Amino acid sequence: MSDEIKLERRSDGVAVVTLAAPARRNALTVAMAEALIAACESIDADHTIGAVVVRGEGGFFCSGGDRATLAAAGRDPAAPEAYAGMGAIYRSFARVGELEPPTVAAVRGGAVGAGLNLMLATDLRIVAEDALIVSGFMPIGLHPGGGHGALLGRTGAREAAAALALFGERIDGRRAAELGLAWRALPDEEVDAAALELAERAARDPELARRTARSLRSELGPPPLPWPAALELERSAQMWSMRRKELAQP
Repeated sequence: MSDEIKLERRSDGVAVVTLAAPARRNALTVAMAEALIAACESIDADHTIGAVVVRGEGGFFCSGGDRATLAAAGRDPAAPEAYAGMGAIYRSFARVGELEPPTVAAVRGGAVGAGLNLMLATDLRIVAEDALIVSGFMPIGLHPGGGHGALLGRTGAREAAAALALFGERIDGRRAAELGLAWRALPDEEVDAAALELAERAARDPELARRTARSLRSELGPPPLPWPAALELERSAQMWSMRRKELAQP
């Protein structure tokens, strides 16, 4: 695993994944993306982990794809190495979105471009009130990538998706929470603790947390399931939890 991705397994069942390249505001390189994928594989294999916090070192969440990496890909986008490298960056935040435990992003400083994708890949976001939330692709002459529109749109805030991705609007954490892109906006110094407190709740029962996360994501989509289908999807998991609870009685 790269030194630029840190994985901490806490005794309370929470795993903390830290992007650790503060000199470039945690911009993703191919090696860093591959290390993030490896961290996710390690988390899913450890069934004592019941929740995950994703954060950035140095007071900034993620400034997107590393500019040098993007420039190199732009010189010959069809070259196998360049194509595979961009695929790894896309895969990294997609893999975060597939983590079995519930996930919380602790966003300080800002989330830009691919960093916004990473933020939106999590189940829940706690953001600093002054954090910069920016799509960032079109202002630098790039088409959005990594499923950017789908990630923005699945919050249900179509107007916000258009404002950010098409018109280059820049918002802060307060506005992100108002638009439903984040759960809470807090003073910068409170973000990490709030994200950990939420994660600790889910992590008390890792097996139940993982099953519930899987069901909820399947129901919410996109596309969302209709209520009758959700009833059937939840039935087996709820019955499993009832039996487990009964068997646990003294």
